[in-house]
Amino acid sequence: MTKFLLVNFPPTVALSKLVNSLKGVSSRRMRQEFPELAAHYYRASKLWSGSYFAGSVGGAPLSIVRQYIEQQNRPV
Repeated sequence: MTKFLLVNFPPTVALSKLVNSLKGVSSRRMRQEFPELAAHYYRASKLWSGSYFAGSVGGAPLSIVRQYIEQQNRPV
């Protein structure tokens, strides 16, 4: 399942550190809120893949980017 995030962060933050932080925090929070995940993913000991994709939208208006993201994963 693919999920999209629209994130605005300063250029002084390394993208890899941002992604690792998002994955780590979300994994801990999900395990706390949904303990059954820990049992299900016990052997893998991780919820997220080690990979990620990041793209830049440059100067595109946020309203257009949001619209694009909202239209993803919708049946055609």
